[in-house]
Amino acid sequence: MGHQPDTGVARHRARRRISRGAYVATGLAVVVGIGVAAVTVGGEDDQPDGTGITTEAAALARANAANRADRAQRAQPTDLPTDLLSPTPPSTSPSPSVAPSTSAPAPKTSAKPKPKPKPTKTTPKPTKAAAAWVSPMPGAPVSSCYGTRGGVLHAGIDLAGDENTPIHAVAAGTVVTAGAAYDGYGISVVIDHGNGFLTHYAHQNRTAVQVGDKVSAGQVIGYEGATGDATGPHLHFEVHQGALWNQIDPAPFMRARGVDLGC
Repeated sequence: MGHQPDTGVARHRARRRISRGAYVATGLAVVVGIGVAAVTVGGEDDQPDGTGITTEAAALARANAANRADRAQRAQPTDLPTDLLSPTPPSTSPSPSVAPSTSAPAPKTSAKPKPKPKPTKTTPKPTKAAAAWVSPMPGAPVSSCYGTRGGVLHAGIDLAGDENTPIHAVAAGTVVTAGAAYDGYGISVVIDHGNGFLTHYAHQNRTAVQVGDKVSAGQVIGYEGATGDATGPHLHFEVHQGALWNQIDPAPFMRARGVDLGC
């Protein structure tokens, strides 16, 4: 049989090389902070613990874990800048309120009272001035005008209407006659207007004024009738200039004063 090499020496050297490599691997793991347990294989002094890891490798792993835990619990270096230390968590408490100003408060100014609305002046609409002269029977049709009729002067204008139609003074004045005073005229009213003219209203049914009354333009002085020499109800209207019985044509006279009697 040939010579058998001393296997025990070879195993011892292999164990020593593997163990040195395991120490190197373990040192590297400690430097970079990676928790890696070094595992060694073989050797007469290394006995597996039942998990395939030798007793020496398990001890190294425990030492490395303890070393890492010890570094984590050490106090942070005091010579590092404060901004590199563990930041203090921000406070969740509310910011302190600003202290109230000690200066005296500004005096309150009382609000000015609102002025009362001024009453709106309503300008009254101008009223139409009362006419100085009006028709003695407004709207009544003309039955006869001033002029000669049957060889006799018809000295006035006849206005026909229903019996008892109101008769109006054509202008302001004073009543000088009221009643049956003149033959053929029946019940009459004569008004002196104080300007040299008189007006005569004949054949009335009844009067509404008395002698001496002051009347205004448009005032009712009587009611139409057929008294005196009349064939039917009508008003016989005359204008006397300067004196009674100086009759003139009423049509142009009244027309000059804004009243058209239809003749």
